[in-house]
Amino acid sequence: MRIKEVAELAGISIRTLRHYDEIGLLKPAELSPSGYRHYSEENLKTLQQILFFKELGFPLQKIKEIMESPSFDRLGALELQHHLLIDKKNRLGKMIALIEKTIQSEKEGMEMSSEEKFAGFRFDSNPYAREAREKWGDQAVDAAEAKMATLGGDEKSALADEMNEIYRELAAIRHTDPRAQEAQTAIRKWFDFLTRHFGDYTPEAFKGLGQMYIEDKRFTKNIDQFGTGLAAFMAAAMVEFANQTHQ
Repeated sequence: MRIKEVAELAGISIRTLRHYDEIGLLKPAELSPSGYRHYSEENLKTLQQILFFKELGFPLQKIKEIMESPSFDRLGALELQHHLLIDKKNRLGKMIALIEKTIQSEKEGMEMSSEEKFAGFRFDSNPYAREAREKWGDQAVDAAEAKMATLGGDEKSALADEMNEIYRELAAIRHTDPRAQEAQTAIRKWFDFLTRHFGDYTPEAFKGLGQMYIEDKRFTKNIDQFGTGLAAFMAAAMVEFANQTHQ
């Protein structure tokens, strides 16, 4: 398909598609001798994925990083996007119900309680915990939070030092193959650290945590302070670790 046809099909502008090409997010399958962009069926699948991410508020650079990650899996991404869109739908449903109730109360001259006025805005104050609970259930998160609550200041500092040392070790080898023995030995230290301090992690939970490192810009930003690309490297190494552990 030519660029005009793709733009009309997806409901976006030709300029947008050209921009995606320029930043390396969506390269057309081929360029004709006269310079026309031709898009394949595979390109259309990629574009669909990009638009799902955009609807969820992901910036283009983050979408590019996710889709270029060695551990990127199209089906896994679709399942995550489905989960996040359902979450967004539920949030919007609460907001719509709240605004309808507010409109009705205004029309009828009824006073809403303070709690009722903000019922649609009350979401989990800790987004990390909320996402972790959705992925792995309450037990693992509750155990981690209970563990942290029992630690004193010096203990928390020691824990942070141990964690940072593992990050620095991984950052030093982040340009190597995440499947190699050196990377797998280092990532096992991270797995052991989490299990020792925050309860038993299944390989699947460990793998899921790694995906959050690249799918959630907050995790990526924090981890990449130790070295650009560390989050993506750790995610790929964690996938390989989980797969080897299952064998």
